[in-house]
Amino acid sequence: MKLLMSPPSPFARKVRVMLREAALLDTVEEVEVSTTPLATAPEVMAANPLGKIPALIRTDGPAIYDSRVITRFLDDHAAANMYPESRIWEVLTLEATADAIMEACVTITYEGRLRPEAQQSPEWMEAQWSKASRALDAINSRWMSHLSGPLDMAQIGVACALSYIDLRHDARGWRDGRAELAAWHAKFDARDSMQSTQP
Repeated sequence: MKLLMSPPSPFARKVRVMLREAALLDTVEEVEVSTTPLATAPEVMAANPLGKIPALIRTDGPAIYDSRVITRFLDDHAAANMYPESRIWEVLTLEATADAIMEACVTITYEGRLRPEAQQSPEWMEAQWSKASRALDAINSRWMSHLSGPLDMAQIGVACALSYIDLRHDARGWRDGRAELAAWHAKFDARDSMQSTQP
């Protein structure tokens, strides 16, 4: 199988971290592509009609996407138990929260990098950051016990979301007032799977 990905993408990184944690690097080849919403790579378009990464090209069926579908598929393939049934709804909800943070922050990045300055909307960017900030507050106040439990996809998702903020929006100072989450991220970020997938 082949994973179409770009190292800076937090969604692709989530899958890449999972590949390492589940010992699947011998099964899935990572294929780096250069693509943007304004100039979609042909191989990405062929795998995903939405033109988004990551996409997983399989040998025995059509390509699958988005990141949550890919990680569920790979988890089943490897029996990695990243989606434990005993707490499945918590894992899925927290993973969705992490993905929403990524989506908001990627939107801010695209607004600032792909639109002409005269067409950019600071109000839109601030609205997106407000979504991410509220989600960070919720994780810091409600989800720390889950983050401290056995490894699952929710933890990987949150870590990749926080690292993407560090990469593209460090000036936002997400750690301010969220000391417990910041300490958790510092520890999780030291994992080999995170260190080897740094953009």
